[in-house]
Parts: sequence; structure tokens; C-alpha cells
Amino acid sequence: MPNESSFKWVGTRQIRPDGPDKVTGRAKYAADYTMPGMLIGRILRSPHAHARIKSIDTSKAEALAGVKAVVTSADFPELASEMSPNSEMVIDFSDVSNNVMARKKVMYDGHAVAAVAATDAEIAEEALSLIDVVYEVLPHVIDVEEAMAEDAPLLHDGMITEGITPTPTKPSNIAKRVEFRSGDVDKGFAEADVIVERTYKTAAVHQGYIEPHAVLASAAEDGQVQVWVSTQGQFMVRAFCAKVCGLAISQLRVTPAEIGGGFGGKTVVYGEPVAVQLSRKSGKPVRVVMSREEVLRASGPTSGGVVETKVGAKKDGTLVAVDAVLKYQAGAYAGSPIGPGCMCMTAPYEIENVQLIGYDVVSNRPKVAAYRAPGAPISAYAFESALDEVARELNMDPIAIRQKNAVKEGSKTVYGVTFPRIGFEEVLEAAKNSDHFKSPVPEGEGRGLACGFWFNIGGESSAACHLNEDGTVTVISGNPDIGGSRASIALMVAETLGIDYNKVRPIVADTSSIGYNFVTGGSRVTFATGMAAINAAEDVIGQARERAAKIWEIDVDAVTWEDGEARPAGSNAGDHDPMSLADIAKMAPKTGGPINGHGSINAQGAGAGFGCHICDLKVDEGTGHVTVTRYTSIQDVGRAIHPGYVDGQLQGGAAQGIGWAINEEYVYNDDGLLQNAGFLDYRIPVASDLPMIDTVLVEVPNDRHPYGVRGVGEVPIVPPMAAVANAMESATGVRMTSLPMSPPKVLKALEGS
Repeated sequence: MPNESSFKWVGTRQIRPDGPDKVTGRAKYAADYTMPGMLIGRILRSPHAHARIKSIDTSKAEALAGVKAVVTSADFPELASEMSPNSEMVIDFSDVSNNVMARKKVMYDGHAVAAVAATDAEIAEEALSLIDVVYEVLPHVIDVEEAMAEDAPLLHDGMITEGITPTPTKPSNIAKRVEFRSGDVDKGFAEADVIVERTYKTAAVHQGYIEPHAVLASAAEDGQVQVWVSTQGQFMVRAFCAKVCGLAISQLRVTPAEIGGGFGGKTVVYGEPVAVQLSRKSGKPVRVVMSREEVLRASGPTSGGVVETKVGAKKDGTLVAVDAVLKYQAGAYAGSPIGPGCMCMTAPYEIENVQLIGYDVVSNRPKVAAYRAPGAPISAYAFESALDEVARELNMDPIAIRQKNAVKEGSKTVYGVTFPRIGFEEVLEAAKNSDHFKSPVPEGEGRGLACGFWFNIGGESSAACHLNEDGTVTVISGNPDIGGSRASIALMVAETLGIDYNKVRPIVADTSSIGYNFVTGGSRVTFATGMAAINAAEDVIGQARERAAKIWEIDVDAVTWEDGEARPAGSNAGDHDPMSLADIAKMAPKTGGPINGHGSINAQGAGAGFGCHICDLKVDEGTGHVTVTRYTSIQDVGRAIHPGYVDGQLQGGAAQGIGWAINEEYVYNDDGLLQNAGFLDYRIPVASDLPMIDTVLVEVPNDRHPYGVRGVGEVPIVPPMAAVANAMESATGVRMTSLPMSPPKVLKALEGS
């Protein structure tokens, strides 16, 4: 790994490549794309939480002047169960298809049942009103524990719980049971001097991206289809649309537009296959843009959950046992992040005896999607809250109890992984020495802290590095840029090549212009796709050395690459002047032609990330309103390639976690209909709700990456809910075990009712 002191570009705060276009309004988002003859697509959605579709009559809509196509589930092939490798979450193609367009039953309020393409929006809306759907309304279930009950309304007649021996014979709403175990929890609790046992509840919340889902699809006469889309993975869109629409992958070319936020919520498809089928049927380009109401009613939030937690410790603070049962909402189709939730729950701590049992439970809600560190914030809220209570019982400093039990290099997790070099101990030390922690707690306020973990991922990535005729470089990757990956990749390529950052132009390509890349998710892009780009840059260096050797008529081993130049390796290599990339590019036509580097990898060794958050807050005892007054996020970031972007990731994750803790939740009425499908009633934090979020970047480089990268985007959302809850108890003496800590709940708790 290069010496940090020798870096010229890595670790600097450069202007982002996409910045000027975004601040001047030139950036093109999916809803901005138009084509000649383009039609407007609209989707008809279920007004019921659970109902059998008796019939759909589209004849009146089809007869309306200006309507060019109508589709229902009959226009999509019926798919057998098949798991997809292309998404951040567990996805079954059959469920994806049924979620895109309801078949036989609608499973939640807002489920798509038909769609139209018309010459303008008004005609499209009128056409929707002319589609006659006959429903047989069925009993529904919203709450996760109610869905697990023996007598709960059954969503899927054939759902048999996986992970139970012997295999059940009766269907239920429990899709899967998972278990992680180490040691002997009964023995551990017998050794405990203090035991805290609580049940914690979290609400389902939406990622809250500002840009709604949008897509433009254009099917040609030869069967080829082009798609422009707001997505976290154009290759995912290609694979999903091909499967759901019955196309070959080679028939689809998907171009990612600039993206106005995703946070995991744009790693699946909703309107994309609908737009494709409408275009194929009409012969015209079709654009489908969701409204905010549709986004909240019909795209994937993350799970809500119930976590029954039991934690035991000795008098000296040694954690000796944890026993927990986690129940996560999956929405209408199986696939909550229950596995990662269990895996992350106790990962920051060395605990000999652990038993974690998780349940993936379907209910009449939208199918959940990923949301930053999927599953981990829920389990961390439970465990870090219980750990805080253990510390209080022992009259122990909250950082001290975490330091005593912190994992380190060589520690083994409950899911079987042994940690390599990690930075959790350094994070805790930085938190302990931070200005925030050392400052006195303001009068009338409370202070809490909590920690969090995410494993981070690698995965399949491709990149190309093209040397231009003037010595500048174009680096091409295949991951939509959400958190600054273009700048980070350009910095690493500039560092590797030894050229000026401003001579590197990063491009995010469509699916036909670069090799396969897994989705932008799991904090993988700067690590994995960055590594592919570094490999591509090293390929350019290798070719440049070969060209210099050819010009100098010496062996390539006698040519070195230093500071962006080919140089003779020593005096025995001859007396030659160094050649820059620009010099080599000029002579490329005479020495073999264009120089293009490539990198294709399945990246391994993503470094685990750890964070610690400190929260100060005050509570209005008359209204129950919570105000966060000070907040600090401390995290091991491996090496901050672009520190400004890293700061932003830590601040953004903290802001979202605070919203999850205090305000956000899906509210359903007795009929299972969503009551707050808009940002007026579903309230995410805005700037005026938050203090400046301070950051402390701890850099413990990941040995498995050339520049020490660890993913940073997931960890920041893991600690906030527990940090806020712990600060709440500090401020009021009340332990909140149900989220959100909204004014009515807080006021009720303060009044002791």
C-alpha cells in the first residue's frame, strides 16, 4: 500500500466532476429525457390493502382517443421462482414480476394493476379512470407480530417457512427463520451479575430520496429496447426488465441518468418494465414518472421490526450473554434484511455466548427495499439501547463498557468471520477524546452515544481507462454516482498514473459501453469499482512502459514509471529523456495504436466499518417535541479518498437516522390504507430541524485495497436511533423502546401513561 505522505491527490478535496452541471441546472435527470413522439405512461393502483382481482376490463380505456397502449399482468410472462444475483437484497424474480404488476391478487394499498400510455398526461389519467377492476376484498394484516399469528390473514397460500426443522406442513406469513449462535447462552446468563431484558419496536420508514422514480423506454422495430432511468444499477435494470418482460439481456441497453438520491431504494424496479412493455406495445417511446404519493405507497421502504433483547454482563462490564429474537417486516413479498440485521447486531463486541433468531415476515405493505445498511439500524437500536441500560445499572461510563468489549483484529463474529485489521478501538478512543464527549452536558439536556457496524461489500466491477491523444485520460465505470464515486475514482486514477486530477475525466457508462457492474450499494463502489479503475490505470501504465521501451529500443523491464513519466530504470538502460503520458500518446499511432486499459474484478476484502455517534438533545415537556442540539459522528473510514464526500456521507446518514428516531413512520388506517403519502405528513428532517453535524474521520487503512479504502456510506445510519434514545433517557429519565419518538409518544411517556 502506498505511503500516505507520498499522496498528491488521494485525500484532497477537489471540485466534483458533476458539480457545475448540478448547481447550474444543466444536469439531466431521468424525468428530463424526451424523444420525438413520446407518450406519457400512468399506472392504475389498488385502493385496497388485500383483494382478489376478479376481472379487469380495459376496453373503454383502449377506445379513448389518444390512448396508444394499455397493459395488465396478462402482458407480462408468468415467472417461476428464481432468485436474482443482481440486487442488494434477496429478490425472487417471480415476486419482482408480481410486484411490478399484480397478478390474481393485490397485496397492498398502491399495488399496480394496469397501466396506460397516452399522448398527454390528462388523457392518460382519464384512461385510468375508465379501467374497470372488480375486486373481492380480503382480510389484511399490517403489523409484523399480528402477521405471525396462527389466525392471521394469509398472503401467500404456498408460503412454507424456510429454516425450520422439520419443515412445516401448514403455510404461514413467516417466510424464513434464521439463526446465529455461539457458546451457551444459558451458561452465560448464569454468570451475569446484571441482566437487561427489553422489547424494542421500530417503524417502517422510506429512504426519502428527493427525486421520484422515473424512466423513459423506447422499443425499436428490430426488438431492441433503450432505457434511460434513475437507478442505482443500470445492469440490475437490464437484468430485471429482461426477465420480467421476456427479453434477452442483449436486447436492452440501459443508460443511467443523474440520480437525485437512492440510499438503496433504487436497487429494484417498479415502473421500468411497465414503460418497456408499453413502448413495445405502442411502438412509441414511453416515459413513466412516479408522483410522490406513488413513491410512498408503492416503492420499497425499509422494514419495521420488533426485537426482543436480553443482555447479561458481569460487574466489571464484561458482556457474557445476548439472546435476541428479531421479527422484520418484508412487505408483501419475502425478503426483509433479517440476515444482515442479525449479523450486525452484536458484531462490534466480543461476547462469548450469543443466540440470535430472526424471522422474515410478510404483511400487506409495499415490498421492502434496501436502505443504507439494510437491517442493521433496527438491531443496533435494540442492542445499543440495552447496552446503555447495562452501563447505567453498573454505573459505568458508556464508552468504557464499549471499550472493554470492543472487537479487534482476530475477534470472531457470531456469523463466523474473523476480523482482519479494523478500527473500532480507534473510533472509541477518538469518541472519548472528542470535544463533544469531553464538554459538559448543557443544563436541561441529555447526552447519549451508540455504536454501529456494517461489513461493507465488494463484488463484480468493470472499468476502462482510455489515454486520449493529448495525454488526458477518460476513465469509464458502470456504477451510478450517488455519493461522489466519480471524484473518488478520478482521484485514485490520477494518483496511480501520476498525472493532474483535472486531466482525468470520469464517465458513468451505459450497459453496452462497459462490462458488468453490480449495483451501487453496500458501500462497494469506491472500494470495488475504484479497484477496477486502478487496475485499468495500471494497465495503461504497463502499455505506456512498453511503448517507451519500443521507442528507446530497450527491454520493458528497463523502464520504470514515476510521477507520470516513463523513465529508464538506471544508467545501464541508456541515456533517454523521460516521456510523459502526453509524449507517449502523441507517438501511439507509430508504436502500436490506441492505449486503452481495462480492469474486471470480483473484489474481495471489503473492510468492515465501525462508527460511534454522540447526541445531545432537549425535550419540551409541554409538547413532547425533541430537539437535537449537538451531534457528532465518528467513524473508521479506512482512508478518506475525498474527505469532503466522506463528511457528507457521515452527515447524511446521521440526519436520516435522526429522522427515523424522531419523526418518520408509515401510518395506516384500519382498512390498511396509507395515511401519510406525502412529505407534508411523512416528515423527513430538513436543515432547520438539525444542528451542524460534526464529523471525526478515523483512518485505519484497509490492507486489501491499494489506497486503504473502506466503504463509508452504510455505517452512519446504524447508530443514530440508539444514540437519540440514550440521550432521551439522559435528558428525561424515560427509556423509549418504540420508534419514532414523536411528540405524542414522548408526552405520553413523560406523563407515565
